Amino acid sequence: MDQSFFMMLSNLLHLHDYLDPTTSTAVSSFAAADATSASSAQLLFCTIATVLTYLASQPFPKKAAKTSSSSSLPAKPSPEFSVAAFRALSTEHIWSMEAPIRDAQWRSLYGLSYPVFTTIVEKLKPYITQSQLSLPSDYAVAMVLSRLAHGLSLKTLASRYALEPYLISKITNMVTRLLATKLYPEFIKIPVSRRRLIETTQGFQEITSLPNVCGAIDTTPIKLHKLGQDTVNSSMYYCKHGFPSILLQVVADQKKIFWDVCVKAPGGYDDATHFRDSLLYNKLISGDVVWEKAVNVQGQPVRPYIVGDWCFPLLSFLLTPYTYNRTSCSPAQNAFDDALMKGRRAVEEAICLLKGRWKILQDLNVGLNHAPQTIVACCVLHNLCQIAREPEPSSWKEPEERGQPPRVLENEKSFYYYGESLRQTLANEVYQRLSSN
Repeated sequence: MDQSFFMMLSNLLHLHDYLDPTTSTAVSSFAAADATSASSAQLLFCTIATVLTYLASQPFPKKAAKTSSSSSLPAKPSPEFSVAAFRALSTEHIWSMEAPIRDAQWRSLYGLSYPVFTTIVEKLKPYITQSQLSLPSDYAVAMVLSRLAHGLSLKTLASRYALEPYLISKITNMVTRLLATKLYPEFIKIPVSRRRLIETTQGFQEITSLPNVCGAIDTTPIKLHKLGQDTVNSSMYYCKHGFPSILLQVVADQKKIFWDVCVKAPGGYDDATHFRDSLLYNKLISGDVVWEKAVNVQGQPVRPYIVGDWCFPLLSFLLTPYTYNRTSCSPAQNAFDDALMKGRRAVEEAICLLKGRWKILQDLNVGLNHAPQTIVACCVLHNLCQIAREPEPSSWKEPEERGQPPRVLENEKSFYYYGESLRQTLANEVYQRLSSN
């Protein structure tokens, strides 16, 4: 029994002797009390003694160690992740290393080389400075890049940098928002200038033999680490592969550089519905974007167009394969499908590189409200790496897609019929060229 219990019981015995001296072992010869008072005192003593005896028979709970969110963190960041260590790496040691070794080290830490890192910091620094962040701008950017590149959790970063998780979250949201808003217009742009359009269509023609292809479109689900219990219509986020996700739609050129990015729909949406909800679709269907570079193919003018798989609608500005399994097709149609799928490979490889380089997209561990900006930020970073010709890491492997062509909407019929005619013309052209070789 606990020592404090014995003390309590001893005090209770003294109390009993005081209230009922007739039963005490040390009764004074001159003390007396009436019978009613004695019986009341005995009743009180028996009641309290019973309660204390019961409590003494129960195991005493162990005292929980007093913890707090701040006490679980180290008082100082790990030496290799401190501001002093980062400053030494980025200033003192950076010029003493050979460029390949230096950049390899930066890629292992932050997903990109030192020159690309400094470009990002220079462009974001004015905005980060305005936020009055207590940390140096380059240190904050490095912290966020390490999270995006390795998919680190808030808890891991909080422990590594000795910061509260909420502050890590705040810094991540700030940097990804700046990447998705301030740098997006500079590094993700529709190819409308004649020089860029010619460069893109010529690049695709070398790959596919198809004239005037200016981009390849595809959609991929970005897996969410978890959905909040208060998520509205949570079932809509589960994609056809069975996990909660958000859909990412991208258009890439022949260099695997994205020139359009859209993150709008839960993972349960199909590719055609997501495309029709996108700003790109509305610009193309309304004629806001018109590519003037037309070429003549068998007497038919062919304007620049993008290529997609059978999950997208066939339109004048978006050509799709005849089938996904080469059934019930003529030789010319099979030749067209083969050529088109070579063009699509650019966007497929771009998506695999995106998820391989920025591993947070393999299991997105940010809040649902911040998921779209995080995805777009990674697309901006992907383009920066491709433009700088960063080495391509081992890429992520996407699950294979299967599906039926979407139905044609009423407002799309004229675009569909023209696309159907254009596709057949290109199929005949490709087959004739292959047959003559």
